[in-house]
Amino acid sequence: MSDVTIKITDREGEVHKVQAPTDMAMNLMEVCKAYELPVEGTCGGMAMCASCQCYVLSDHELPEMSIDEDMMLAEAFYVKDNSRLGCQIPITEELEGLEVELAPES
Repeated sequence: MSDVTIKITDREGEVHKVQAPTDMAMNLMEVCKAYELPVEGTCGGMAMCASCQCYVLSDHELPEMSIDEDMMLAEAFYVKDNSRLGCQIPITEELEGLEVELAPES
């Protein structure tokens, strides 16, 4: 397996092109934290907070949203139709070129 390139727009509008490994069972929230982007991940990736909410800008097919993720986003601020929790997006080879924007802080 190999790394994939992901474009992450931070809350100031700066675009970061990051390399994410596909062989370490990481998720998007963990990649953001590894690159010191402003994502808290308060719940540790359990879909119990929305501190890793992002907007998916590209047309990638992502895993179906779980009931827990859907319920958490129903209670979150700044939710859009393309909102997802970064902790629920596993890094796979299919995510090459994924583009996301970090949601504003609550």
